Amino acid sequence: MGSQMPIISRERREGPYILSIDIGTSAVRTALFDRLGRAMRGMEVREPLEIMTTTEGASEANPDLILERTWKCIDSVMEQAASLGTKIAAVAPCTFVGNILGVNSSNQAITPLATYADTQAYGEVAGLRAEFDESIIHDRTGCHFHPCYLPAYFRWFAKTKPTLFKQVSRWISIGEYLEWKLFGQSAVSYSVASWLGLLNRKSLSWDEQLIASLPIRIDQLSPLVDSSALRTGLRPEFANRWPALQDIPWFPALGDGATANIGSGCVSSKRVALTVGTTSALRAVVDFPISHIPKGLWCYRVDSRRSLPGGALSEGGSLFSWLMETMNFPSLSEVERTLAKMEPDAHGLTILPFLAGERAPGWAGHARATIHGLSLATTPFDILRAGLEAVAYRIAIVFELLRQLLPSEPQIVASGGALLHSPSWLQIMADTLGRQVAVSEVKEASSRGAALLALEALGLLKNLSEAPDFIGPVFDPDSKRHGRYLEAIERQKALYGKLVKG
Repeated sequence: MGSQMPIISRERREGPYILSIDIGTSAVRTALFDRLGRAMRGMEVREPLEIMTTTEGASEANPDLILERTWKCIDSVMEQAASLGTKIAAVAPCTFVGNILGVNSSNQAITPLATYADTQAYGEVAGLRAEFDESIIHDRTGCHFHPCYLPAYFRWFAKTKPTLFKQVSRWISIGEYLEWKLFGQSAVSYSVASWLGLLNRKSLSWDEQLIASLPIRIDQLSPLVDSSALRTGLRPEFANRWPALQDIPWFPALGDGATANIGSGCVSSKRVALTVGTTSALRAVVDFPISHIPKGLWCYRVDSRRSLPGGALSEGGSLFSWLMETMNFPSLSEVERTLAKMEPDAHGLTILPFLAGERAPGWAGHARATIHGLSLATTPFDILRAGLEAVAYRIAIVFELLRQLLPSEPQIVASGGALLHSPSWLQIMADTLGRQVAVSEVKEASSRGAALLALEALGLLKNLSEAPDFIGPVFDPDSKRHGRYLEAIERQKALYGKLVKG
């Protein structure tokens, strides 16, 4: 068990303070954290964002609108901080990763911001796999070929929008765009770059061989920096807007997946972070070299000395929401009561939950969801329960791959709104994995993780383990239910082999 929720009153705060900026797919959030990574009550600000999607697979946002919302959040926090006399020591941004936009020679965005969920480049994956030995690319970059990574995206963009493609001077992420607007220069952290599929994870440089096969040049990408690189000296427009931030250090944007691990207390290989929001992911922070990545996993970076192996699923809370809406279920509380009474895998159903294609471990972007075993006796609750179990099975498969890299048996720490709002799903996870699942009580783990890494870089934390971890309730597995789920996993694997790989 851990400490109380990491939100404190103004009277209990301990300076210095970090302003954290979290640009997600649904909202921009800003918050103030004290030197122990505790969020200050009443100092959190949120502005909603919208991702535009199309039936062709586009998933895009307006980068300038994102920055406008970000400035608005900073305005609100700085106004509150000034009223309290709170001095900010640094600013620590993090962003959703796998995003990219093109800017012209004046560094103005001329393309939308494409997100990791954009699948328009799927048709380029087969060509890349035919041209390269994917296992070698996977070993170098930590990434498989997939529409969510830039090798496929750049080839698709150049073919489908050649005129616009030629007008792009540089390709940057939203974090770099923010930095350029604020300072007139920008760089990209190893963390964010590692999610693009173009970073050599061993040399921490752009992968020249892979980029040479793409319709871009290395000089169209930003310089690479570590997470501790600092930038000061806001442009006059922003120095006048936020005088208190004029000369304090700003850190480069980090990937929200990496900061979520840190913020939820999963700061070493002793803990694995299980996050289920719209999508799902299993990640571990390791500080030792990874010579071989198991097929099916990715390996990103926290910084120059810490890697982040794991796997992400396209399915998660999105499947839960889709089932709730499509089948017109009653309130979540009533659904929870019914789910809790149901026996494991007692519905006769096998589900492949790929509503948005598959990422880890098979990386079959073309895969689609399947429900097998329907009968006249099947109920909507049977389908819902089977869907939640199906996601847990995919998580378990990824976990078995991730365990191969870890020196000891890890504790699993769960976070993400979709999972934490469903005790039944948490129990399903524990029973499927056959091990305890502890609940993180950190509300905004990504924001907190960015703040903790800034505190570490500034020397205000000697190491991340000094910060309280805020671990809450623990869900214990049941051995009999675990046995039933192991059989169900094999049944799902067999169906997958016939429909996806067959």
